[in-house]
Amino acid sequence: MQSNLSLTISDLWIERGDRDLCKGFSLTASSGDIIHIIGDNGAGKSSLFKTLFGLVSPVEGAVKLNGEDVLSYREPLLKQSLYISHALGLKSVFTVLENIRWYFPNVSETDIARVLSLLKIEDYLDVPIKALSAGQTRRVALARLWLSDLSIWFLDEPFSALDITSIQLLEGRIREHAEQGGIVFFTSHQPVTLLSPRRVELTA
Repeated sequence: MQSNLSLTISDLWIERGDRDLCKGFSLTASSGDIIHIIGDNGAGKSSLFKTLFGLVSPVEGAVKLNGEDVLSYREPLLKQSLYISHALGLKSVFTVLENIRWYFPNVSETDIARVLSLLKIEDYLDVPIKALSAGQTRRVALARLWLSDLSIWFLDEPFSALDITSIQLLEGRIREHAEQGGIVFFTSHQPVTLLSPRRVELTA
């Protein structure tokens, strides 16, 4: 994982339909930062993440990673970033193990077993995602946070459908990642208790 990172967003403006989102939005994040993106529904929190990943094109603005433009050429950002969206990125007909292997073909069975045990889904290894509960499905998606070595995380509502124990476990993992030099952006309507993130508000 690379440390000494700096991600700068300057005067970003996103449109959705006839609505302006994030107009004039700016922030700078560095290694060790945990940033909680807050705002009402429709303020543009998910659109902000999608823009950074090239799924939405902004009207104007600049995004730079260590001084390098990553709006016109996103490869440097994509190579260092993990994005878990509302959709979670899981294949419903694949088993838990098949989904993990899809993202991490070279990770050892021992590491996979350790993470799934930590998340209390080790008994569902051969169960298709479509047969799991919402909370179990989210824990499968979040297993990537323990198996990935990518530096910058974008987590869209990661605490949804989780019980209190799982929320605290995830908060601990986010804090650990930041302490190791990573950057974490997340959105959440749930209160966080173990983190002290920098809160950045979007207004619709």
